Amino acid sequence: MLFNSLHFLLFFIIVTPLYFVIPKKYKTHLLLAASCYFYMSFLPVYILILVFTIIIDYYAGIWIERSQGHSRKLWLVLSLISNISILCFFKYYNFLNENISLALNHFGYTNHIAMLSMLLPIGLSFHTFQAMSYTIEVYRGKQPAERNFLTYSLYVLFYPQLVAGPIERPQNLLTQFKQDHVFEYQRVVDGLKLMAWGLFKKVVIADRLAEMVNYVYNDPTSFKGFPLIIATLFFAFQIYCDFSGYSDIAIGSAQVMGFKLMKNFDAPYFSTSISEFWRRWHISLSTWFKDYLYIPLGGNRVVKWRMCYNLFITFLISGLWHGANWTFIIWGAVHGAYLVFNILTEDYRIFFNELFHITPQNKPVKLFNGIVTFCLVALAWVFFRAASFAHAKHVLSNLFTATKPQYQLLKIANNDVYSKLIYLGTNMFNFYTAIVSVILLLVIDYVQRGNGLRARLTASNPLIKYTCYAGLVALIFYFGVFNSNIQFIYFQF
Repeated sequence: MLFNSLHFLLFFIIVTPLYFVIPKKYKTHLLLAASCYFYMSFLPVYILILVFTIIIDYYAGIWIERSQGHSRKLWLVLSLISNISILCFFKYYNFLNENISLALNHFGYTNHIAMLSMLLPIGLSFHTFQAMSYTIEVYRGKQPAERNFLTYSLYVLFYPQLVAGPIERPQNLLTQFKQDHVFEYQRVVDGLKLMAWGLFKKVVIADRLAEMVNYVYNDPTSFKGFPLIIATLFFAFQIYCDFSGYSDIAIGSAQVMGFKLMKNFDAPYFSTSISEFWRRWHISLSTWFKDYLYIPLGGNRVVKWRMCYNLFITFLISGLWHGANWTFIIWGAVHGAYLVFNILTEDYRIFFNELFHITPQNKPVKLFNGIVTFCLVALAWVFFRAASFAHAKHVLSNLFTATKPQYQLLKIANNDVYSKLIYLGTNMFNFYTAIVSVILLLVIDYVQRGNGLRARLTASNPLIKYTCYAGLVALIFYFGVFNSNIQFIYFQF
């Protein structure tokens, strides 16, 4: 069930009022049943995988709390192995098997292990990480084991953030399921506003950009220069609007019912460094890797070379988490290399700034750093979007290839083909609508920093306020791309 579908709209307007009118003791049952239906609308049989991991982790949490010494660690390891094994089987089995075959073929041997034809359970990486955080926190003594099986099940299955996050910690979410959330007008309105803004980002910006990005990246070897540059820039905004749009709808729909989910994006393209970008991008995953991988490896409490190693390994695994393809691993390695380079050159940059009296907080300097950071992020996105390393290599090798003379000849010979090439497979209206919508996004993101815009809008004159609400709804319906074939990008993870 997609957030941008009529199916979800009907689901939401039925479940939400019911949640407010039924007695408190039945609310968990309603949300659990609704969440199961939500997940089973994709592929019903895969609910059994979730049920299996829920049972394992529920009892593992209880036995971790009851046990002492090595037994506690044994139950934690059992839980983690169960979760990771399921994730590896469905997500990485064919990837590993394919690479084993290539390695054996290189030495003249044949791999007789068959590839499997199976669909990846939707959102598997997200709810696996959320389940793992529960048993880890119980083991660390920061979260008591949940004794109510239905409450724990809802923690894993809660429909707003089930398939693409935010990845919540048990300390935040489990306690909220035990509270009685009543209808509050302002909270409901604020949640609906956030959902509408998320829907705008998804259907007006991301899905419109998707058509043009797909046109180029589905066969990038047919393009050089301008189309590759524009498609790469468009993908940077497509993935941001697609994923942050999902997060806004998830957080907003939970807020309507009274649940507070963590913020997942904070205007990341206004970052002035790669480290700042990762404090603003996919915050729930970044903090998950920081708390459960980077810090246990030693974090920054070790010598510099070891800190660089910890950082690089963390991002390498983060890349693998995103997808079973070498392009994702390279994408993670590129960001790890960015951060390692930043650490290794820190003293030199401080010396340079002092020598030339450069103040990092100076507006022109911040603007320059922001542009450089965005360009580095956009270049790394090439590996994330490209279907193969060969495609990524072609894109990066031909981004700045001069094509103007050839395009001028093409315009003379066939103006229709020329127009399709210039507007990336679409028309002038769609192309410039996409550009204007991206500019609007950047303006609102800039003003919205710290949630100032929504607060000011709530406190503004009713005429202005409701005109803005109506304008946003009108933009969604008039400019939205409602294509059931365009799913959220992060559903594949």
